[in-house]
Amino acid sequence: MALNKPFLMGDISVKPGKRVNISLPVADLYTSTSLSMPVQVVSGRRAGPVLFVSAAIHGDELNGVEIIRRLLRLKELSSIQGTLIAVPIVNVHGFLNQSRYLPDRRDLNRSFPGSAKGSIAARLANTFFTQIVSRADYGIDLHTGAINRSNLPQTRGNFDDERTLELAKAFAAPVMINANIRDSSLRASVAELGVPVLIYEAGEALRFDETCIRAGLRGVLNVMRLIGMLPAKRSVRRQVRPLLASSTSWLRAPASGIFNTVVQLGNSVSKGQRVGSISDPLGDTSEIMLAPFDGIVIGRSNLPLAHEGDALFNIAEFKSVSKAEDLVEEFTAIYEH
Repeated sequence: MALNKPFLMGDISVKPGKRVNISLPVADLYTSTSLSMPVQVVSGRRAGPVLFVSAAIHGDELNGVEIIRRLLRLKELSSIQGTLIAVPIVNVHGFLNQSRYLPDRRDLNRSFPGSAKGSIAARLANTFFTQIVSRADYGIDLHTGAINRSNLPQTRGNFDDERTLELAKAFAAPVMINANIRDSSLRASVAELGVPVLIYEAGEALRFDETCIRAGLRGVLNVMRLIGMLPAKRSVRRQVRPLLASSTSWLRAPASGIFNTVVQLGNSVSKGQRVGSISDPLGDTSEIMLAPFDGIVIGRSNLPLAHEGDALFNIAEFKSVSKAEDLVEEFTAIYEH
């Protein structure tokens, strides 16, 4: 096996067998306080792929930060082949403000590949893209649902690409979604580079969810084994075989009012089944919400207040809903105990 080469980031060289913390400068705060994106580069002694693992592209999505923190503490990393680039906090400004967005109210995940002379969002996107993403052979980007909205652990990506599909199968979140690529997103930019990138969605913004964190950490390690960065385990721990959703759809509030739900994340629903209701504060009127098709609830609003048109349930359709239901139950049994 060939020896690894030193990994260069800016004027810093990470030699094989070493770990180095690197601070990538980003736009200062308006108090003139310097700010930087924290990065750790783990360079294996032996040659292999370059993988980036990133979190908090949306600054309020915290589960991924904890996944990467735990990843970097593992003894297994001392024997990796290739190079791991770990970026626990991409959107540093949003993280400090506990906000999804940057100070200019732009969404970083709609600002790629960015520009060195553009807005604060464009500059940050450019730094992350040129210094990290463009240097990698593979990527895993960790996300959660938005504020007051939870996601069942799931992977998203371009699963028409066989390499990305294999990453998702190895990651072993219960649900896989072949998601459309949105303009100026990270996935749209890496698609032009031909780099397979997997998105992991699990939990809710501004909250730690132990089940989602544990599943995400194991998923990252599974991918590292798949691509040859870590040795395969002799005895494979119990894990799920994920199912690809045939479609997903948001069920929206038919009126404004008090939102009550009767289903939870991971529950199966049948077409026409009552899933919740919207009532006025006095209780005089109530509109029943019905499932539009057979499926599994993979996303849900946690806020008991709703405006007409608010997205309240994300339901995934499968060829076999009963098989998907069993899979979610199996996943829950593995990670909640």
